[in-house]
Amino acid sequence: QVQLVESGGGSAQDGGSLTLSCAVSGNIYSRTWMGWFRHTPGKKREGVASIYRDGGDSIYADSAKGRFTISKDNAKNTVTLQMNSLKPEDSAMYYCAAGFVFSLSPDYYDYWGQGTQVTVSS
Repeated sequence: QVQLVESGGGSAQDGGSLTLSCAVSGNIYSRTWMGWFRHTPGKKREGVASIYRDGGDSIYADSAKGRFTISKDNAKNTVTLQMNSLKPEDSAMYYCAAGFVFSLSPDYYDYWGQGTQVTVSS
């Protein structure tokens, strides 16, 4: 059974940093991309960043470029999202997901965690 469990959310000040972690268990070898997404009530779920299973390639949403870094530790089966220079508009529920296409569209990700809340105050 595949499980994705996020941790590391919480509160931060404008300009601050948070590190999100996703622990992966189960067989998801066929899912070549691990991504982070976020959702705010009233808006569509948004892709933030995704990384290839060997960690050799990654993609970022424009809103995340230069501020967020996605990384993968295959030995520990974890995916991390380092978020720096946080802004109030980064406040959202953040989800880890496993997918099979080089894309930030949530349509191509079919394993999802329960999410972790990030709140950035000004």
